[in-house]
Amino acid sequence: MNSIKRSSFRVMVCGTSILALAIGIRLSFGLFLQPMSQTLGWGRETFAFGIALQNILWGVTQPLMGMLADKYGARKVLAMGGLGYCLGLYLMSQATSPFALNLTTGLLIGVSLSATSFAVVLGMVGRAVSERNRSMALGLASAGGSVGQVLILPIGQALITAYGWVLALGGLAAIAFLMVPLAAAMGPSERKNRKELKEQLIRHALAEAGLHRGYWLLMAGFFVCGFHVTFIATHFPAYIVDSGLSPGLGATALALIGLFNIIGSSFWGIVGGKYSKKYSLSSLYLARAVLIAALVFFPVSNLSVLVFASGMGFLWLGTVPLTSGLIGQIFGVRYLSTLFGIVFFSHQIGAFLGVWMGGYIFDVTGSYDIVWYVSIALGVLSAFLHWPINEQPVARLALAGESS
Repeated sequence: MNSIKRSSFRVMVCGTSILALAIGIRLSFGLFLQPMSQTLGWGRETFAFGIALQNILWGVTQPLMGMLADKYGARKVLAMGGLGYCLGLYLMSQATSPFALNLTTGLLIGVSLSATSFAVVLGMVGRAVSERNRSMALGLASAGGSVGQVLILPIGQALITAYGWVLALGGLAAIAFLMVPLAAAMGPSERKNRKELKEQLIRHALAEAGLHRGYWLLMAGFFVCGFHVTFIATHFPAYIVDSGLSPGLGATALALIGLFNIIGSSFWGIVGGKYSKKYSLSSLYLARAVLIAALVFFPVSNLSVLVFASGMGFLWLGTVPLTSGLIGQIFGVRYLSTLFGIVFFSHQIGAFLGVWMGGYIFDVTGSYDIVWYVSIALGVLSAFLHWPINEQPVARLALAGESS
């Protein structure tokens, strides 16, 4: 028992650290929008499209990476993803054309993110802990992304200020390489449900989920999450500057989102372990809609930006432990990486539209207002979408008397 606990703890620590690096670096890209666009003479849509392409490729390849992790082990997938991430950041620093930006920031980093982020890491974490502790463990692991956000965003901003965006990306590439030894140190995860491992094939798991209405509703809801967080992460620093406030406030706001997400992801993970996950998701999305509406309809100031960042941070990635935990609760954890990877693809479609629409609408209208209004409407819609989900384990698990 003690060895299992030590193994689970090692998986948690290393997995959380990898998420901290992968997501922390990813969320720092908004800091590069203005300096890269100004230096290279691009409109905002050019950089925004590169990030949008990254997100859609991240989503497209996420189910594949989940399947590879479920079949061959997460450590190999994570190590290869870390190497690709490092290379992508370095080549991004050398990009001088939109094509090069799309090839590096979009293709290479997008695929590498799918190998180093939520589906792969959370699948391993979900199998390493018991059903009773799973939601909390997934929340703590998800918070790792924001630990990286808090630590890496100030580093990224400091590197840009001191050395310019080219060397700043080189520095982030060196940091990204740390994911490789962390992946090696994870060790094998302890899989709790031996019977489920032996009996279900991946094609059966996909068919089972595809016939479950709740699975499709989770995909629709996670689309909204992707739209929200990627639009805000990429365009909020520029929105702050457009409002006449200090550029440094943008980095502070993103770091504050990360800080409060550490609290929020843990909180929503604990809530999901004690109460209904679907109602928790509905509450979270409705709270997002209210918070965005307050930002849009009240005057923008230093205080309003900091309040918005704090509140949004609390709601930021709370969707991840609740959504992944609900998938594990309904379908079991054998193919959690695969099933969550498919749901995450929907998230990234939303991310693509959110980040690209932000750049396009701004270039056309000179304002982000339309995208903020769409974000409010989507938040309300998602709150209603989660309400009718059936949270009970599928018949296969219920007949076996198992939910893990």
